[in-house]
Amino acid sequence: MQPGLPKLLEDIRDAAAFILASTSGRTLAQFRSDRLLCQAVERNFEIIGEAILRIVRSDPEAAARLGDVKRIIGFRNILIHGYDIVDREVVWLVVQDDLPRLLAAVEALLADAGPA
Repeated sequence: MQPGLPKLLEDIRDAAAFILASTSGRTLAQFRSDRLLCQAVERNFEIIGEAILRIVRSDPEAAARLGDVKRIIGFRNILIHGYDIVDREVVWLVVQDDLPRLLAAVEALLADAGPA
């Protein structure tokens, strides 16, 4: 495991935990109508995508354990560069379906790394 990897994984875990906690108990309609929440979720997905991009560059073996990293990085790129075409329903589906799996993969990598 590369030396900077645990910090990047912690950043992903923190951002994912924030997203999941902030959206827990909410509906898609509530999410769509809360601009501040939408922007906070999108920003944390940007952090996740950037951290994964850095992991891909520094530790491809670890990146491979995180799932479809190209898709995650592409999602980050749309949030940053295609802000005007972001579909909030797609963001919501990623929160509900994909983010828990990513968080589980991050937790497994951190467990393999052992104590800091």
